[in-house]
Amino acid sequence: MMQTSFVHLRVSSEFSISRGLLRINEIIENAQKLKMPSVALTDLNNMFGMVKFFKKAEAAGIKPIAGTILNLESPSGECGEILCLAKNNDGLKLLMGIISKSQLQQENGNISISFGDLRSCAGNIIVISGGPSSTIFNLVKHQKIQNLKTELLSFKETFKNDFIVEIQRLGKIFEEEFIQCILPIASEFSIPVIASNDTMFSQKEDFDTHETKVCINTGKTLNDSNRERLFTSEQYFKSTKDIFTLFRDCDPDTLINNSLTIAQKCNVTLTTDQYFLPEYPVPKEHDFDSFLSELSNSKLYEIIKFYSKEDKLIYQKRLDYELAQIHATGFSSYFLIVADFIQWSKDNDVPVGPGRGSGAGSLVAYALGITALDPLEHNLLFERFINPERISMPDFDIDFCMDKRDLVIDYVAQKYGKSAVSQIATFGTMAARAVVRDVARALGKPYALGDRISKMIPFIPGMTLEKAINSQPIFKKMIQDEDEVSEIIDLAYKLEGIARNVGKHAGGIVIAPGSIADFCPTYFDPQSSSLMTQFDKDDVETIGLVKFDFLGLRTLTVIDRAVKTINEYLTQQNKEILDLNTLTLDDPKVFDLL
Repeated sequence: MMQTSFVHLRVSSEFSISRGLLRINEIIENAQKLKMPSVALTDLNNMFGMVKFFKKAEAAGIKPIAGTILNLESPSGECGEILCLAKNNDGLKLLMGIISKSQLQQENGNISISFGDLRSCAGNIIVISGGPSSTIFNLVKHQKIQNLKTELLSFKETFKNDFIVEIQRLGKIFEEEFIQCILPIASEFSIPVIASNDTMFSQKEDFDTHETKVCINTGKTLNDSNRERLFTSEQYFKSTKDIFTLFRDCDPDTLINNSLTIAQKCNVTLTTDQYFLPEYPVPKEHDFDSFLSELSNSKLYEIIKFYSKEDKLIYQKRLDYELAQIHATGFSSYFLIVADFIQWSKDNDVPVGPGRGSGAGSLVAYALGITALDPLEHNLLFERFINPERISMPDFDIDFCMDKRDLVIDYVAQKYGKSAVSQIATFGTMAARAVVRDVARALGKPYALGDRISKMIPFIPGMTLEKAINSQPIFKKMIQDEDEVSEIIDLAYKLEGIARNVGKHAGGIVIAPGSIADFCPTYFDPQSSSLMTQFDKDDVETIGLVKFDFLGLRTLTVIDRAVKTINEYLTQQNKEILDLNTLTLDDPKVFDLL
């Protein structure tokens, strides 16, 4: 009889990109519905969804388990999948490190880790092998039993009781032969065995939708007879009863209980209540606060030295107030870092914008040259930028000349270390118009059909299939009248909004106090040679890393070229050159022109 609850330890979400249909909230909802105390997220070669997964799981009262599926060059020299779960925060950090390393060492899109890399995590991770893509499954399949035993012993010696064998019944070939062979050997070597499900979607009925997603990502069509069928309809989120029934001939109580034991051994917590700023180099006699105060006061003095005594007092009072708030919130080093790379930009002929957004309300920012707007003159509020009653990381939106933006990023990388600076990943999703075209192609429909349906959907930001149907009566009628159109839209509905690809944030840069990989795994895009955090901008900020916006603005590039062209002419005419910083904001000729 079932005495405990099964725990899904091998679950792929939409963030596995090339496979997996489950959204993060669906994983949690399934675990809740089936009364499972814990669940793992184990996407292929990444942890893209980990922060979202932890937040949603903990909010729902379900224990989250952090993990990933990696391609391992095993001791036997063969390559296969290995399932890794973090036992603790050290294990998570080590896993993030080897994921990041594997991304940088990939060849022709093939991502793998060495056994030496995996060994470095021993004691801090659970290692699970036995799926159809694992090396031990392959060794059984090719009847290399002695090699199999050698491999199992290597894992056992390295990971002790943290090495687990998994068995699956997904309707794939050679599963039964593997089970019959591996169970007695695992017993002989005292290696625990679990049942696992390699979960990809919620319900059995979702299989066709999942296959469509796989075809979209691999460029295949569903009716292609040469297409590799890697998945089955059994890879849905099974209940404890389903697993018990499926493995009733293999001591299901032990298989299920072992999954719960592993879940109990995995205890990772995410730190979300502190910020990790890079160490700005201040003089020995200063800390961040005192140096910011000295710098701000000296630079403000240069700005207001010819002001009246009364005005000087007003400016000084505002500066003192702002500095007190910045010190109290611990953001002094943030201001110093931003001021430093902006000053470098100005010194190296990289046009910088005058500042925009709530940051323009700070007199400290104005004094340091971060912004070029006097907040007192324009009656701007500091509290819109830093509110002591609702503390959140300040965020300067800084515009750079588009042609020279990369020079500033290079400077920052040189100053703080290349491993400490990274761009930020974004995730392209299957939007309404695009998903219709993708589904039509995956179903093997004529291009013209997908194109015709797609063009019925208004080209408006935020448009969804539901909005299009409700706002376009002709579109709704076409779906009702044409079976082929209805088939495409039904599938497109289920895939709309699913992650389709990994992209790069337009301007966000993370600077960490040390290697980025110590805080979050990194992703390397070989096409653009870009290193990115695997977490998106919201998740990066959730774990306390600080995002700096380096926005490339074409307008600044145009202005820079225009000023240089004008000044070349003025120099030739022996006239005074144009200085944008001295332009008044109330020139009548400008208003006449407007």
